[in-house]
Amino acid sequence: MEEIIEQLKLKLGNSPDFVYKKLKVGNQSFYLIFTEVLTNTSGINDFILKNISYILDQPIEGDIETFFMQYLPDHNIKSVSSIDKMLFFLLNGFCILLFENKKALAIEVRANLFRSIGEATNEPVIQGPKDSFIENFNTNLGLIRRRIKSEHLWVKERQIGTLSKTKIGLLYMNNIIEKETLEAIEAKLDNIQIDGIIDSGYLKDRLEEDENNFFPTVLSTERPDRVSMALLEGKIAILVDNSPYVLIVPSFFVDFFHTPDDYYQKPINITFIRIIRLLAFLIAILVPAYYIAVTTHNHDAIPLNLIINFTIQRESVPFPALIEALAMSITFEILRESDTRMPSNMGTAVSILGGLVLGDAAVSAGIISPIMIIVIAISAISGLMFSSIELISAIRWWRIIMMLIATFFGIYGIFLGSIFLIIKLAGLSSFGKPYLAPFAPIILSEQKDALVKIKQKGIKKRNPLLTRKNKIRGR
Repeated sequence: MEEIIEQLKLKLGNSPDFVYKKLKVGNQSFYLIFTEVLTNTSGINDFILKNISYILDQPIEGDIETFFMQYLPDHNIKSVSSIDKMLFFLLNGFCILLFENKKALAIEVRANLFRSIGEATNEPVIQGPKDSFIENFNTNLGLIRRRIKSEHLWVKERQIGTLSKTKIGLLYMNNIIEKETLEAIEAKLDNIQIDGIIDSGYLKDRLEEDENNFFPTVLSTERPDRVSMALLEGKIAILVDNSPYVLIVPSFFVDFFHTPDDYYQKPINITFIRIIRLLAFLIAILVPAYYIAVTTHNHDAIPLNLIINFTIQRESVPFPALIEALAMSITFEILRESDTRMPSNMGTAVSILGGLVLGDAAVSAGIISPIMIIVIAISAISGLMFSSIELISAIRWWRIIMMLIATFFGIYGIFLGSIFLIIKLAGLSSFGKPYLAPFAPIILSEQKDALVKIKQKGIKKRNPLLTRKNKIRGR
């Protein structure tokens, strides 16, 4: 027993937050080992030490391990047979009872180191449930099970990270999911070699199939209702311990244009909003490029009076339209990033003040034309309509690519760039599923909830790409 204690101290670097307390019950000695930072010391005092104090003078007959397993009032007691397992449980909020026969028990007494359930921050709720995921695996799993009370909701757990040993959970509806998709995701996870998973973003980066693609193929969300909807469609949710974001796979391009709030409002209103989102996507990418094209190459693409007005405004500007657009785009990104990183009570004020002062000063100094500020502002604001940071970043890159193409080839270059963008999107897949579905390939049954939204009672079938054995809803 003393030898094992020395080995534990050696492996843990004799860290001061680990406690080794020697106790004696009857004629047998044992150690109580725990870390002060991960365990609930009040629980140790009230449920372990207090109960042990009642039997200090009583002789223990038979196996001491079996005696304590039956005597101590804890819901989670496990038998431990190796030092590596002792270290694992110690670092996961368990305390260890080490006996003279070198057997040990791990007793769960985790400390509550998590914040309470609150509202989603990056996916604001207009109408719908207000709760969001937190950094606790069991709590996040509970938020989903509270919504889907079915025996078909299965969970598979595994550990990833040679040092962090992070718990990962795969959630799926066993009566809906395609086994091939599940096996492909499991194989992908099993092949991940990494020191540690600190957040689900680490995992998301390794689940993306095309590393050279700007657009996200794995959806990340902090809303339990969105995950529940995805599970009922036949998708898989990946929970990562210590992360408030859950990953959903496979994901399609159209998923990033939908929000959970779409299913809590009238279909006709949601159809209009989805069309606006699509227009915002096109405006964010194409409008600066189109302005550069018509002021540089294709002057006859807009009315004569308008091109004369643009020319007059740009008469005192010493830079080409591309330099103007890049300068304003970079300025906007600086303001947006500073607004994001600064404290919330002053960030918005600074960004508004900076935008007003810089824009007015740039126009007054003749560095930037007024119309360019309008073009970049419309484009940038349209790109912020989406909650996915990865999609916003993809829009940003393609905006710059389109501006460069328009500078050299004009409107014809924009057409070619748009075709290349569509080809690029059509060539993507998410775990074997076409990224542009249900538009490419066209799935007629899914058009009821793609761009146009009809009443929920009219959507009777699930996506055939996600399930073949349970296509009809309500079964």
